[in-house]
Order: sequence, then structure tokens, then C-alpha cells
Amino acid sequence: MRKASSVCGLILAAGLSSRMGEFKPLMPFKGKTLIESTVDSLLSAGVNQVVVVLGYRGDDIESILRLRYGKEIIYTRNPNYETTDMLASIKYGIKAMPFCGYFFLLPGDMPVVKKSTFTKLMKARPAQGSAVLFPTLEGYRKHPPLIDSSFRDVILNFKGEGGLRHIWKQQEDFIIHVPVDDEGVWMDLDTREDYEVCISRFCPAEI
Repeated sequence: MRKASSVCGLILAAGLSSRMGEFKPLMPFKGKTLIESTVDSLLSAGVNQVVVVLGYRGDDIESILRLRYGKEIIYTRNPNYETTDMLASIKYGIKAMPFCGYFFLLPGDMPVVKKSTFTKLMKARPAQGSAVLFPTLEGYRKHPPLIDSSFRDVILNFKGEGGLRHIWKQQEDFIIHVPVDDEGVWMDLDTREDYEVCISRFCPAEI
């Protein structure tokens, strides 16, 4: 069993990429795929275990990640990815996650979050009590939050409307905002334009 101080990572990669017009996880990025870049950014922070939630073309993603990472990653599936929201994928990921004190929640289309952001969030954990720590940029709450594992059951048991956003409204007293200097927390690549902007700023050699 892992120590309660350990930190895991949860990456969401179950979606259809419908707004991109191309399958996002396997698009080229920094000499590898976008999903590999996202995994690398999280592993660079020294997390103990990463869980990746798959759905659409899950076999394609898993085969690529297994070649590179071996047992560093746990894979789970959202079988209803076509009809469910992000919260459903989060629940599948939490169920597959090993015991840990905290976990990062990172969408699979955010490949350029700085190592310093993950580190700053971990250092901001309170000595006592539960918390959800969000990075903020220019006052805006962004991903990836660092979530105390005591909230696992809160998330798993939630059945109302509004998804994760509504859960955090209910848990506002436990949220800590951590200002960061990291443009990467803005970079979730939903559209082709988002992708091209990210490429131009973070890896212009690929243009």
C-alpha cells in the first residue's frame, strides 16, 4: 500500500475529438504524440502512478503508451464515452486509481503544463485538513487541480446535474487557489486553432 503522502495522476483521454476534426491524442506534438506529451508533463512532477481513462480508439492510445511507459500507467475504460460527460470518465479513473494522498486531474489535451506548476501545487498542500488546490492564472481557476483523496467518495457518489463544476461549488470552503506563472494551464486543445496556437508558442520547429 502506498503512503498517504503519495500523489497520483488521472488523465482523461476518452473523448471523440469532435471539435478538433482529427483524433487529438495521436496528433504530433514535440516529436511524439499529444497524449505522450501530456503524460510526460505529469510524470515529470514525480507522481507515483498515472491512470489514463480511455474510450474512443482506446486500443490505439493504449498500444502507443504501453510501448513507451510499460507499467508506469494504469489503463481503464469509459465504455459509455459517446453518451457521458467528463465526470463519468473521472469516476472510472478514480475507481482504478491506487491508494494515494492526493491526485492531479489533467485532461489529455493539455500537453504543456510546466513541471513547476505541479510542484507548486504539491508544496501548497496544507499540513492538516483536506483541500482541492487549483492553479490560477490572471485570477482564473484552471487545470490541473490537485485533489485530496478524501474527495474521492464525494465525486463517486455525486449524481446531480452540473458535473464536476457543481461539485466544486459545493466544496468551495476546501478550495485553495495557487497563482502560477504558466501559460500551459490555458492550453487545452479543443480545436485545430487551439492546436496551431500551442504549436506556434511551444514548439515552433514543427510548423
